[in-house]
This record gives sequence, C-alpha cells and structure tokens, in this order.
Amino acid sequence: MSIPKLSLYELHEKFTAGEVTATEIVRAYGLRIGQVEPKVKAYITQTKDAAVAQATALDASLKGWRKTLPMMGMPLAIKDNICTEGVLTTCASRMLGNFVPPYDATVIARLRAQGYLLIGKTNLDEFAMGSSTENSSVGPSRNPWNLQCVPGGSSGGSAAAVAADECVAALGSDTGGSIRQPAAFCGVVGLKPTYGRVSRYGLIAFASSLDQIGPITKDVRDAAFLLGAIAGHDPLDSTSADVPVPDYLKALKKKDLKKLKVGVPVEFFAEGLDAEVEQAVRAAIEQLKALGGEIKEIRLPRTDAAVAVYYVIATAEASSNLARYDGVKFGLRAKETKDLLDLYMKTRQEGFGPEVKRRIMLGTYVLSAGYYDAYYGKAQAVRTLIRQDFEAAFQEVDLIVTPVTPTPAFKFGAKSDDPLQMYLSDIFTISANLAGVPAISVPCGFSQTGLPIGLQLIGRPFEEETLLRAAYAYEQSTQWRAKKPAVR
Repeated sequence: MSIPKLSLYELHEKFTAGEVTATEIVRAYGLRIGQVEPKVKAYITQTKDAAVAQATALDASLKGWRKTLPMMGMPLAIKDNICTEGVLTTCASRMLGNFVPPYDATVIARLRAQGYLLIGKTNLDEFAMGSSTENSSVGPSRNPWNLQCVPGGSSGGSAAAVAADECVAALGSDTGGSIRQPAAFCGVVGLKPTYGRVSRYGLIAFASSLDQIGPITKDVRDAAFLLGAIAGHDPLDSTSADVPVPDYLKALKKKDLKKLKVGVPVEFFAEGLDAEVEQAVRAAIEQLKALGGEIKEIRLPRTDAAVAVYYVIATAEASSNLARYDGVKFGLRAKETKDLLDLYMKTRQEGFGPEVKRRIMLGTYVLSAGYYDAYYGKAQAVRTLIRQDFEAAFQEVDLIVTPVTPTPAFKFGAKSDDPLQMYLSDIFTISANLAGVPAISVPCGFSQTGLPIGLQLIGRPFEEETLLRAAYAYEQSTQWRAKKPAVR
C-alpha cells in the first residue's frame, strides 16, 4: 500500500480501521516530499517534525480506541495566507517574511479540533495576487505534469502539492479563480464555496468581498469530505452566513444528473478559447447529457464586463486592506528612515513586489476623489447586474457549465511581461466570485502535450450539494482522475 497515492477519504477509512497509524502516514508523506519537493517547490514552510510529534501523541491516545473525527490524522497542506498559530505565515511576501500568527484562522481551529496534521504551508502569488505563482517572493512552484509550466495561481502551491501527492488534500483561497484555475492546470479538484459558507476569519485579506477559502483535493468525494469539515457559521466573521451545513457526502449517492437542467452560456465559448479546451469541455457537456442532464443554452450578457469590474473592485479593496502594512505594528520595518512618511514609503517599497504595488496603485486611483464614482461606483453597479444575470439564469437551470481556463497551463515567462494577458487567465472564473456563487473545477481531459484541462460547474448560492452531485457523477463516469503526473 502506497499511502501518498490514497485519496483523503480512503486514507481516513484505513486510519479509522487501524490499518495505518498517524505516524506511518506522516513518515510516508515526509519521504514523498523529500523525493519530489526539490522539483515541484510547492511549500514555503514544512512542518514535518511538529507533525511527527503530533502523530505520535495521537497514536498513543487512540490505542485500543478507534473512534476518529473526519480529519483526524490527515496530513493537510495549507495555503500560506491562512493564519496558523505558531507557524510562519508569509503570504509569499517579504512584507510578512517573519510573521508568526498568535492565533489560528477559524478553518484551522476547526481542523485542529479534529486532530488534523499540518504538513506545511504552500506557495502562492504574493498576497494571492496572480495566476501562476510567479509573483511569489520565494520563487515559483512548478506544475507536476510539466515542470516547465506554471501550476496556476494564486493557490498554485496547494494544487501542485495535491497533484504531486505531497499531501492528501489542501486548502486554498479563491478571489477570482485562485482555487479553480490552479486545480484545472494541475489536474485536481478545486471547490470555491458560496461566499459566506466558510469563515474568512484568519485569512489574510486581499479583496474582502470576493475572498473565499475552499478545498483542493484528489477527487470530488474528498472535496465534499473536506468542505464538511470546515464549513459553517462563525461569529468571528461578520460575512459568515448562518446557514445549516448539510452532509455533503450524502449528495454523492446519486450518480446521475436526472431532473437537473444544465445551462451552457454562449458567452464562455467565444474568441480566445483554445480549441483543445473547447473540444474537451464540449465532450464533457455531452457526457453530462448522457448522465441524464437536460442541456440548455443560456446567456450571461454581462460576462464581457466581468474582468474590468473585477480588477476595479479587487484592486480597490486590496489598496484598503494592504494599507495596514506600514512598518509600525507588524511585518517588515525599513531601517534608516528620516521620519514617519519615509518609514511608510521605504517599508512598502522594500516589502511589496511589483504586482502588489501595481494593484495598490490601481486601487488607490479608482478610489481617489474625482474617480470614485466613475470607476468604483460603476463597477459595483455592474457587479449587481452580473449577479442578477446569474439569478435570472438559475430561474431556468440548476447548474451552469463552462471551461475553467482559456488554455491549458502555460510556460514560465509566457505572460509575466504582459499583466493584461495574465489577468485574462481568470476570465471564466471571475464571474462566480462577483456573484458570490459556488463553483467547482474537475478534470475533463488533456491537451496533446499531456497537460490537464478543467471543467467548471457553477451552482446556486448555498447549493454545494447539487454542485458536488453533478461533479461526482461526471467524475465517476470518466477516467480522467486515474491519470497521474510522472514526477518522481
């Protein structure tokens, strides 16, 4: 039995049955990380020693008593913008290069209460701003399917770690596609829950009205399992919804799409979509039809405005959220400064990378006097229209199906000199964040060069059950999940 090849659910079952110990699990993943991490570079911080100590104590406490909690003994990787008490949390930025949080994010507190094992903190684009991890201050992670290609971003480290079997599952954050896009590039499953379904407390903010924590896993069942462990109302997060959390695993019992109407928005199959991606997604739509889904063409007429709206709202919120990094309270502090203003300026000049500075400047501009109404106010108005487009569509259909990305994973440097081209990597994922609806990426094929292609399913708010049911039915009717990268 190769422990790192097991899915989260399979590993949980074997651990519960006493077929494998927590110590054996941690040591197996430690060996796997040692083999492939020098190539993949998924982690910023590894916590193997602490995980071994925790696993040893856990095994001792379970001797003769095997009642376990869902995430007990499970080695998870956590994106390095989610606070972990006592463990370095850097956001892949020089600004937080030495930051050790004194508290856990709510999702971490919930996992810790279940006895999870933190295997490490994963790489990302600095402050989650990017689509390739090329903006990380420690250098990029690499795609396990082709080490010359990006793993996507900003949760590229988490997706690469799952794809390369360097953890059993991971958490990422999704502001405009940062879970789904890297999941598609790396051939794994990525779920962005409904805004408010999972607490954001302890997630270091990029754009507060868009950010959402979610699972990146080996298959859909694992996504349902992990979502159930972290979802739920949190009084520490004012945007957390007080909505009951169902048993997501029960939603997987139906392996068909009977009585489900599936919408295909014409706007998502326009110029710029790679021919191989379109072919794979069209084939997946036919498979959904074969599973009993009623396919219907729909329109989301404001889709073409989504990228512009997103990059006004997201940068505006980023400029506000990142104002706290001033060299006074925590984080980097510039030395040899003349006065307070010089301290602010030098700290930010030294601490932030080029992409973060670019977005702060854009956000500050759209919020400035004389431009607020023309840019930010208008963007918020169009955001409302985009949400209304989804509401109208969901009057007709139960799910919406689209590509995740316009192309498969691209090579390093291919878009780094053209920020606008990089921003368009998220063109198919941004709308779900603006509307606050749940969306999932599942593998649906491969390019001729062997790179994964992702299928996106979008659902009604707080109807993750329907989303997971459809994704699981599709996944089980295909063999895409069985193919693994050959990284050694």
